[in-house]
Amino acid sequence: MGHETARKTRYLFGIRWLFPHRMILLVLLCLLVFSLVTKLDWYWIAEYKSAILSAVWKTILLLVSTFIVGFILAVPIGLVQVTGPRPLAMVAHSFCSIIRGTPLLLQIWIFYYGFGSVFPEIEGIRESFIWPFLTSAWPYAFFALTLSVMAYEGEVLRGALSGVPKGELEAAKAMGMKPFKILTRIWLPRAIQRTLPIIGGEVIIQLKATPLVATITIIDTYAIFSNIRLETYIVYEPLLLMTLIYLILAGAVTLIFTFLERQYKNR
Repeated sequence: MGHETARKTRYLFGIRWLFPHRMILLVLLCLLVFSLVTKLDWYWIAEYKSAILSAVWKTILLLVSTFIVGFILAVPIGLVQVTGPRPLAMVAHSFCSIIRGTPLLLQIWIFYYGFGSVFPEIEGIRESFIWPFLTSAWPYAFFALTLSVMAYEGEVLRGALSGVPKGELEAAKAMGMKPFKILTRIWLPRAIQRTLPIIGGEVIIQLKATPLVATITIIDTYAIFSNIRLETYIVYEPLLLMTLIYLILAGAVTLIFTFLERQYKNR
């Protein structure tokens, strides 16, 4: 008991960071950061600061919006594969197989270059209020990334929903709970709780997929640093800063989902 209390106290006050191997890694990291700051050329940051912040904001907005919308739409896709009816389950399974079985870059190009070339042929559409919307690259990127989330999270939720113990659902039904209430109060929350680490990993994968939208003229984080390299002829510094930004974003996602996991465990 005393050993367990001491271990918890040590972790509580952060003494675990004083372990020798962690201290060595921390010293090496400090040396690396110092050498990067003092030895490399960072003059261009002041000139491109506003463009970089705008591009990072676009990346965050694209990530958050597509994942939230895609995850909400993935719930019925996962649910129908568990509950049926069979024709709808087959349609949902086929959708997930097609989206997951083809490269995301190909999907983005099909929507942007394929549908984007079809819309102008529709009579009267150039004079309509939706024409500026259709000529922007953002809707096609949003649509492709949202479909990707729907397919992958639909399969994740299918497995999670089918893995919830049937006894819990039967007990709720025996207490007189309506099917929708069982879904929103017990079935779906339990499924999400079981898959939070997986969902967190999927968000990070989605983050790393966002640079693909640069191929259809959206200036996101990847695109702005590519432009900086072309305009300044500086190679390594923009790549290092871009890497740091993606690491920070991925770390923020990890912290958020770690917090959510702890909150679920405390309930």
